[in-house]
Parts: sequence; structure tokens; C-alpha cells
Amino acid sequence: MDADTRTRCPWAKHPLEIAYHDEEWGVPVHDDRRHFEFLVLDGAQAGLSWLTILKRREAYRSAFAGFDPQRVAAFSEADVQGLMRDAGIIRNLRKIEGAVRNARAFLRVQEEFGSFDAFVWRFTEGRTIRNRWTDPLDVPTTSPTAQAMSRELASRGFCFVGPTICYASMQAAGMVNDHLATCFRHAHCG
Repeated sequence: MDADTRTRCPWAKHPLEIAYHDEEWGVPVHDDRRHFEFLVLDGAQAGLSWLTILKRREAYRSAFAGFDPQRVAAFSEADVQGLMRDAGIIRNLRKIEGAVRNARAFLRVQEEFGSFDAFVWRFTEGRTIRNRWTDPLDVPTTSPTAQAMSRELASRGFCFVGPTICYASMQAAGMVNDHLATCFRHAHCG
């Protein structure tokens, strides 16, 4: 079999990163459970590499009830303590409690807007922001849109939703296409 010689964004080096880059990153998401997954995973990533989280993604899926926000919102203190003993995830009490808190806030947003998807895509007016970066150093870690989203989420009781985390979620959910213009995925996303 021939080697894959397609040009990718330079951060995609490890096989897990390559699969994530090629199949998911930047593809528009309109499923609330996937939005919740990105909130949990991006919050868990704070201060860590994305590869660290990708290696634990299946353990997170199992630990956080398939990223079902209704089930996570019902987690008790005993459930949180059980997660603190789960070696498959990042055992950071603030991040675990934050995921439960975010699930509860997520449900309130769903109730108010009909879906989290309807709420979150308002920040980009329902369309993907298509950037055309040519230098990886030009790709930002936040934006005014991410800052506005961060403020709004925080005001609604979310945590671990700083502007950088919001921007990462926007990239993951295809609200922003930050594939480099030279990347084979750029034309396919958004």
C-alpha cells in the first residue's frame, strides 16, 4: 500500500491525531451530544496536549455515560468520587466537577433554545467561518467570537469555557475552518 502523502495541518502527527484531523476536526457538528463531548474533552484538555485527551477518549466516553448530558447532570458526589479513581481519564476534581456542572447548564440551554446547537451556532450566524491560513503560526488560539461565546457560557453557569477552550470547541465543531489553505481537508470543511 502506498504511503499517504496528502498535505495535512502540521499538528496531525500521531495516528490518533491524523484520524481525528482527517475525519472530524472542522466538520460542522449539529448534534447536541457531540457538542457536549467537545465541551467535556476540551475542558479536560486545559493545560494538556490534545493527544493526551485523544488517547483517553474512549475512557471518557465510558466514564461520562456516552456524553449524554442528561445522565451526566444526574451524577452524584459518589459518582464524582468514582471518576476520581478512574485511571482512564484525567483525575482532576475541578475538571470532573466542571463536566457535571456543565451538563446541568447544558440542559438549561437546551430548554431555553430548543437545542445547544441552536444556541452555539448563533455566534457564527449559523455558518462556518472559513479562514485561509498559510502559516501554522497565524492560526489563532482565540477570537472575538470565542470571547463572546465564553462570556455568554460563563454567565449561564458553565465553567472551563475560557476563550481558548471555546475557540478549540469552535474549531472541533466546524464553526471555524482553521485547516491550513494547503491542507487537503480545507476545501472539505465548512
